[in-house]
Formats: sequence, structure tokens, C-alpha cells
Amino acid sequence: MTEVRFSRVSKIYGSVKAVVDLSLSVNSGEFTTILGPSGSGKTTMLSLIAGIAAPTSGQIALGEREITHVPAAQRNIGLVFQSYALFPHMSIFDNVAFPLRVRKLPSQEVNERVAEALRLVRLTGFEKRRPHQLSGGQQQRVALARAVVFKPDILLLDEPLAALDRKLREEVRSEIKALQRSLGITTIMVTHDQEEAMSLSDRVVLLANGKVEQIGSPQEIYRRPRTRFAAGFLGLANFLEGRLDGKGAIVTEDGSFPCISAAASGTACGLVRPEDIRIDTEKGLLRGTVRDVVFLGEVARYSVESASGRMFIANLAGSRSHIAEGDVVWLSWDEDQVWLLPQGGSAKTIH
Repeated sequence: MTEVRFSRVSKIYGSVKAVVDLSLSVNSGEFTTILGPSGSGKTTMLSLIAGIAAPTSGQIALGEREITHVPAAQRNIGLVFQSYALFPHMSIFDNVAFPLRVRKLPSQEVNERVAEALRLVRLTGFEKRRPHQLSGGQQQRVALARAVVFKPDILLLDEPLAALDRKLREEVRSEIKALQRSLGITTIMVTHDQEEAMSLSDRVVLLANGKVEQIGSPQEIYRRPRTRFAAGFLGLANFLEGRLDGKGAIVTEDGSFPCISAAASGTACGLVRPEDIRIDTEKGLLRGTVRDVVFLGEVARYSVESASGRMFIANLAGSRSHIAEGDVVWLSWDEDQVWLLPQGGSAKTIH
């Protein structure tokens, strides 16, 4: 298992600063996801680790080995692409065996390693088939087998589930998690999908404009985001913007709401997640009008407009059939479910 370290790494393409003065470590054996919107620098980070691109400045290390200018072929890194990148004219066995034959391993060892890799991704018996004879999920599992068959130090996943439909994404997501846990391999995945990041990762690196916005466990970033961007990117968010009154409440255009804060006064931005909000027709903290109701299976999502014109989102288990669009309702939440963003949760512009 190998640690990955970035030390003040920047990558500039002409006038575009793709990655800016980036320093971070990915722990050995950890599953880390690089998450962010398009243009945030996440694919550039993966390319720098893989050796597809070279940094403009800074250093990259795998364990004790500095690899900033080491050719990609000498880095011992497994890479899985969104497009699978399988050889269509080769059998599944030959696709998986390809990196071993490039390394000139003996035939017996090739056979043993390919068999083990296919067993790990539950494709034993598929050796003689061609890629076009497999489903998208099976092709992605072949790509995974090929990426780990030569025992790489690091496994890189570039949007590995993006080409799959929802059902297959869930299946392959489980396969990836089980494979990573089984091998204990340091794994770095790039995605823009928050659900993938939350379900697979030990830690998430959230990027914006080529810089780290926040690093932490999925739970930490979701429940205790450092910025308004982090709060909104990891899920739906309701914001209470105003000032602390020094008496344990935040005062907004819609009223005064209890919160837990050590700060006596000052500008504040509180976060309340939709699943923490309750709806009642008779009493609560905030009065509003239901503008939309969406049934999502496990939950019903209510959009409620306050007197100030702000929209609040509440996710409730099941369906409250007696609450409909146009109804006047009351929203409430517990004070310990209000997370005050540091420094007032200043928003950042994301391009």
C-alpha cells in the first residue's frame, strides 16, 4: 500500500490555472474521491498522478518515491477509464492479460493472475468472450480486473460509473467497494457525482477553481461544511442568513431561530439539511406556502416559500397526502441541527 502526496503542485494551461498550489496527502490503503464541478481541476489531478500530464510546479510522491517527472509507464499505477478502453478484437482473457504480457511475465504466472483477477470481479468463465458480448457493467469489471492484475501501487478511477445506467451503477459501485476493501489498495476516484463520492469514499477532496475547498469524510463534509459551496455541492441545503443576537439565536428576514453557537454576535449563515426539517399545519418556527411537492419513492420533497420569498426544501419519509401545493404550513427543526458555517459561510464563485 502506498501514500500519495502533493506538495504545492500547480498546473497551468496557457491562461487557465487548472490546479493551483495544491498540497494534500492520500493515506495508504484509503479510498479517496476527488469531487467537484466541471472545470474544478479534478481530472487534471488524476492526470498528474498517472503521469499523463506534468505539473508546472511542485512535487508529487508515491510513498517515499518522488515521481514528478517519472514517465507514466514506470509509475506502477492502475487506471480505469469511463469508456472502459478495452481492446475489441481481444478476448476477455487477453484484455486482462495485456499488462502482464507487456511486463513479460511467464505464461504460468499470467494464467494464474488473470484467473484470480477475474475471480475477484466475478467473471470467471468469461475468458473466451469478446467485449461486445458483455454488458456495460461487465465490461467495466473487466477494466477493473485489468487495472489490478499487475498489482499496482495505486488504483485510479476516472468517472468509472458515468457510462452506466442507474441500476448498473449501483451494482458496479458495490463491486468497486468490495474489490478495494479486499485488496487494500490505495484508490483515488474522480467524479462529479455526490452520491458516488458519499457511498464509496473514506475521504473526499472537494475542489473548486483548482483549489481544495475542503477535505474530510463524507459525513464531515455533509454535516459540517466549511463554506457555502461545500454545503450546497454535497446535497440540498437550506440557509438561514442573518446575524447572531447574542442570546443563542440567528436573526433573519424570516424571523429569529435558535441555534447553538459560541459566538456572541456577528454575521452568520446557518445550514439546515432537508431531512432535518419537519412540516406541520398548525405550529412551528417558520410559516410558508407549499409551492411544489415531488414524490421520490422513499421520500416526498416539499418546496416551501417563506414570507421573504426564500425557498426551503424539506424531505419527509413517505408521502403526506394531506399537504398539497398552495397549502400554508409551518416548518421546524431542532437547534442542534443548525450548523453555522465558519466566517458566515462566505460564498465562492464557481466557474
